[in-house]
Amino acid sequence: MIRVLSSLAIVIFSGALLCAQPVSSSVTFEIKTPSVILADVGFTLEVIAKDTAGNVIAGFNEVARLQGVTRSSEKEASPLSFTNGKLVVDDVTINASGRHTISVSTQSGSEAVTTRAIPGFLSILPPLIAIVLALTLRQVVISLFTGIYVGAVFIFDFDVIGGIFRVVDHFVVKALSEPSHVQIIVFSMLFGGMVGVISRNGGTVGIANVITRYARTARGGQLSTLFMAFVIFFDDYANCLIRGNLMRPITDKLRISREKLSFIVDAGAATVASIMIISTWIGYEVGLIEQGLKMINSSEDAYAVFLQTIPYRFYPIFTLILVFLVGFMGRDFGPMLAAERRARTTGKVMRDGAQPATDLTESATYIATGDKPARWYNGFLPILTVLVVGLYGLYTTGTAALAADGKTSYGIGEIISKSDSYSSLLWASLSGCFVAILLTVSQRIMKLTEAIDAWSNGIKSMLLAMLILILAWSIGAVTEELQTAGYLVQVLRGTIAPHWLPVLVFLIAALISFSTGTSWGTMAIMMPLVIPLGSTLSIDAGLSSTDQIIILHGVISSVLAGAVFGDHCSPISDTTILSSMASACDHIDHVRTQLPYAVLAAVVGMLVGDIPTAYGVSPWISIAVGTVILILVMRFVGKKVEGVRV
Repeated sequence: MIRVLSSLAIVIFSGALLCAQPVSSSVTFEIKTPSVILADVGFTLEVIAKDTAGNVIAGFNEVARLQGVTRSSEKEASPLSFTNGKLVVDDVTINASGRHTISVSTQSGSEAVTTRAIPGFLSILPPLIAIVLALTLRQVVISLFTGIYVGAVFIFDFDVIGGIFRVVDHFVVKALSEPSHVQIIVFSMLFGGMVGVISRNGGTVGIANVITRYARTARGGQLSTLFMAFVIFFDDYANCLIRGNLMRPITDKLRISREKLSFIVDAGAATVASIMIISTWIGYEVGLIEQGLKMINSSEDAYAVFLQTIPYRFYPIFTLILVFLVGFMGRDFGPMLAAERRARTTGKVMRDGAQPATDLTESATYIATGDKPARWYNGFLPILTVLVVGLYGLYTTGTAALAADGKTSYGIGEIISKSDSYSSLLWASLSGCFVAILLTVSQRIMKLTEAIDAWSNGIKSMLLAMLILILAWSIGAVTEELQTAGYLVQVLRGTIAPHWLPVLVFLIAALISFSTGTSWGTMAIMMPLVIPLGSTLSIDAGLSSTDQIIILHGVISSVLAGAVFGDHCSPISDTTILSSMASACDHIDHVRTQLPYAVLAAVVGMLVGDIPTAYGVSPWISIAVGTVILILVMRFVGKKVEGVRV
């Protein structure tokens, strides 16, 4: 009996001990680290407690010990513990490059993972290499691809051969797997198809012919050329080619110099297309903005942000205002003044010895209509359809989303922010294609097969732009995985006030765009870097949420505006060359005479726009002040063109 009781007591005691001891086999830990860790750059470490079946143990709240990483001094003393089965440790660092073991231990068990850290400066090499190659080779596609490849080599354990294939199967495919990315591509292709149809059925020429009726004086000729830019707003190439070719005979008759014509043509191309709510540019710009917003986990709608940044695009806005003032006031300065005086007094629209740019790209066929009638409504109605359907889509999807949230009263801003902008743009571009083809076929301007061919050619014209966009998304993903923005923040933290970031971004974007001749390539390189940088620096500076949004919108608009500025001035820019060709102007004369005007608009934009608005000044006040400054400059610096009444 005593032996039985003793055995029973031993069993009970052993069971109690077993219950008291943690059962390590029942808890496993999953340690999550970034795919690439930068030495001395903070990152977030996440540990998840799971049972043997792989499920999160929601009630797991034990104290944890972390080894293999360094925590900031102010956080090092605070204990770590799981909360509902998860442990998240912010801003931990590894102080040296190479392979490291990170371990987590609790009473219930421990886990370790081996990871690697690379020197922080390597994270800036992919975009830097892309920039340097773009400046050197002036080939955006090659430059972006090389930047992505270098990043893939760093990310995938310095695999030089495998990195080539990772560019495609990891980055490009991932970029195309995003539904919003596909929507942007489809919208842009459809819009390009519509432009192809209305460019071939005489619609755009018809619109231009209506406007040219008002060009009877030098002032009227210049203002008509400018106003036409807002009518042919949907594409910068079509804008250059149509206005230059159609207005050249008229401006020659009015003794307006070819230099002035090419300046007005160039100044109204990318500047207008980049700020319009519907154009071949919008899908590209919105796509880049969306990618940047995702990198900072922003819930803002990319299209809504695009619309909100328009008043902050000071260079395009001031350029258009300046062109109007030049034409309306009949005043010029610098080399343009000499060119205009020559044309008005002697009738020589080009200087002696000038070599007018000839069309070597068969761009004339882009707008040629042959014996087809140039009817303005064949171009106007498809464009109107895009605008109406697009706005209707924004309104219906926005109000539906707000109604689903239980809201009964709301403003336009709320509607747009809640709208499904991508679906709206798809509906709009598809509707525009239908209307353009229907008008063309119903009037027997072209057969259905010919209209479809024109539509296909319009789509083909967008292929290079879409390739650049896909590579832009890919290099953005590279910088995200390499934490390039985090490294830049680490280096710049405490050295640059966030309020100065918009003007600095404008200058850098302008330099890159001027040197490469491409605004789109500049946007692709800059946008994934400056959005996280602007967001982090604003938070570090303790700015309010309102001020953070101002800085964020400021850097976005600065990239877009700076890219347009450099592209507008650059002698190797496609639109600059097309403007010279369409206007039959000596290319160097065009660049030389328009540069002072572009620099004036850029300087005014920085001084009264980028800097003050970063401190909270309304962009509308900046635009008003800048307009006054431009008027004063033209009044006191500009001089009347002699010899002809304007």
